[in-house]
Amino acid sequence: MAANRPQVFVLNERDIANPLAGGAEVHQQEVFGRLAARGFPVTLICAGYPGAAAIDVQRGVRVLRIGNRYSFYVRGPLLARRLVRDVGDRALLVENLNKLPFYGPLWSPVPVLGIVHHLFGTTAFRQVSFPVAAITYLSERGIPAVYRNVAMIAVSPSTRDDLIARGIAPDHLTFIPNGLDHDLYRPADGAPGPIVLSLGRVERYKRIDVVVDAMPRVLAAVPSARLVIVGRGDALGPLGQQVARLGIGEAVQFRGFVDEAEKVALYRAARVFVNPSEKEGWGLTVLEAAACGAPAVASDSPGLRDSVRHDESGVLVPHGDPSACAAALVRLLTDDAEWRRLRMGALAWAQRFTWDGVTDEIEAVVERVAGFGGARG
Repeated sequence: MAANRPQVFVLNERDIANPLAGGAEVHQQEVFGRLAARGFPVTLICAGYPGAAAIDVQRGVRVLRIGNRYSFYVRGPLLARRLVRDVGDRALLVENLNKLPFYGPLWSPVPVLGIVHHLFGTTAFRQVSFPVAAITYLSERGIPAVYRNVAMIAVSPSTRDDLIARGIAPDHLTFIPNGLDHDLYRPADGAPGPIVLSLGRVERYKRIDVVVDAMPRVLAAVPSARLVIVGRGDALGPLGQQVARLGIGEAVQFRGFVDEAEKVALYRAARVFVNPSEKEGWGLTVLEAAACGAPAVASDSPGLRDSVRHDESGVLVPHGDPSACAAALVRLLTDDAEWRRLRMGALAWAQRFTWDGVTDEIEAVVERVAGFGGARG
C-alpha cells in the first residue's frame, strides 16, 4: 500500500513528547499517526530538547529531532530539503504553521501543504520579548506573498478569515477543524464539585490572569469554589504572584504538567472549563472538556468563538473582562438547571468531532496536493 502513497514530511518545531507541546502537536499526532496507519510513510522533522533521542517513532511516524528550538528554524528546513530531494516526485512537505513560517515554497522541490492553527500578529508583542516578537511578526508578514499559490488547511473559521484578510486566496483554503478521541474523553457519573478548570499552555497571551482576577468575586458568591490551573509555561510565576497579592491562595491550585489519565480525570471533575485566551487556533481543550461534560466560559476571541457555541455549549464573554468572566462562572456554579442545560449542549456539540473524520478530510487534501507532483527545482 505504501508504494501508492506519497511520502509525507512534516516540519514543526515540536513533537508530542516535547515539554512545550500543545494543541497543535495533539492534532499533529492524531492526524499523521492515522495517516501512517493507512500506509503513508510519514516523517516528522522537529527540534530536540534535553534528554530527547535524535530518532524516534511515534504511532508509526518517524521522528527526526535536530537542533534546539532556535537553531531548528535553520537546521530543520535544510534537513527537510535534503530528504525530499532524495525521494523525488511522490512526496509532500507539510508545514505546521503555528509559530515561525519555514517559507517552504521558496526552497522545497516538492509540493507544499500548510496547516495553520493560528498566526500571532501583534499578539506576539504581549507574549515574548520585543526582538522575538518582532521576528515573529515580520516573518508572518511574508506569508501572503510566499504562500500565495499554496494549499492551506485552517483549523477554524477564525484562522481561515485571518488568512483571507492577510491576502491568501479563499480557493486555496480548506477549513478542517480538530477532532476528539471519544473513547478517552467522555463524562463520568455523578455531579462534579464547584471546580473551575484551566488546562493548557500557561502563557501570557492565554490571559489566565483574567480568571484569577475574577476569583475574588466568584468566591464571594461561592466560597467553596476552587480554580485549578493545569499546565506549564512562562506565565506561571506572574500568576503565582497575582494569587498571593489577591490573598486567594487557598482557592487556587497549580497542578503543572499532568499525564493523559490525570488530564481526563480533571476534565471530568470540573463543573466549568475556562479559557480566557486572546487568540486560539481552535480551542481543542474546550472540546475535550465539553466531551467530558464541562461547559466552557471563554473569551469571545478568534478560535474560541468557533469552538464554543454561545449559550449552547458554554458562554462567551468579552475578552479581558474579569467582571463578565466572574458573572458567567457564578451563573454556572450556582444555577443547576442552567449548568445541566449547557452540559447537555456541550456533550452534543463535542460528538460532532472525531479524529477519524478529520483524517479522512486531510487525507483527501494530501492526495490532491501531492498528486500535482513534479519537482519544481
